[in-house]
Amino acid sequence: MTDTSPETVAANVALVTHFWAALGRRDFAAVGAFMADDGHYVDVPVIGIEDGAYGPAETTARLTLGIAPLQAYELHDGPIVASGDLVVTEHRETWTWDDDHSVTLPFTSVMEIRDAKVARWWDYLDLATLTNAAPAWWLDHIAPGYK
Repeated sequence: MTDTSPETVAANVALVTHFWAALGRRDFAAVGAFMADDGHYVDVPVIGIEDGAYGPAETTARLTLGIAPLQAYELHDGPIVASGDLVVTEHRETWTWDDDHSVTLPFTSVMEIRDAKVARWWDYLDLATLTNAAPAWWLDHIAPGYK
């Protein structure tokens, strides 16, 4: 049964707020540490192409692969809506590869919190917006995956 008490919902929102702050700092190990051992992170448009990441280590590796090579990365906060164990955020991320390649992506992220850990992190974005803006070297870099 989902705990919908105001205290639990507030704790879940606080956890997600700290999670996003760590990602904004590009502290990928800290982001991974928020994940449950079986927590699932995926960009929804790639389901069927890849499975996403499971657990702290895979989440850290997946984020490092995609975001670490960027010249700059900026997270723009947006609304947060929470109910019970679910926390939904709407935000934007500016990805800058170099002086000629940059994009600001809108995201909706759905997270399920279980035992003060992220059990599910599904990002909804327009993948074409990302891949059309990215330089060829980055697409080649991420193609083999993080494993």
